[in-house]
Amino acid sequence: INAEYMGEMRVPIGMKVKSRDIETDITNTTIKLGLKRAPPLVEGPLFQKVKCEDCFWTLEDGDTLVVHLTKANQMEWWKSIVKGHPEINVQKVQPENSKLEDLDGETRQTVEKMMYDQRQKQLGLPTSEEQEKRKVLEKFMKQHPEMDFSQAKFC
Repeated sequence: INAEYMGEMRVPIGMKVKSRDIETDITNTTIKLGLKRAPPLVEGPLFQKVKCEDCFWTLEDGDTLVVHLTKANQMEWWKSIVKGHPEINVQKVQPENSKLEDLDGETRQTVEKMMYDQRQKQLGLPTSEEQEKRKVLEKFMKQHPEMDFSQAKFC
């Protein structure tokens, strides 16, 4: 199994087949891939959760199953796709260099948010999510001046 750990998994089948011969079952936490009426080529618990409704597969050149997994948490690298399979050291992964302006709008926004949050953490400051939670809490406190928040501890 060749995997890019970014959500794409390539499974060589070993012979030419048609897409109707493929059997897949992908849930939020498990994966099972193979040929109908044969033992699975891949089966087991996923390293982390996926959005199964956004996952899909294609048959490449009739002999390679390419599975695209949409991670529930797009911000993390996986050590493996299936638990118990060989792992990579994600600390040594060198992401492909690309310019922010080359990315589509949604991807660029995600990358910029990740970069901002990483800088904030390094400086010991709140991330964008923590800032948003704080704003919601402050709004709630203003809407309920009758409540005493003086003893409240905020994480």
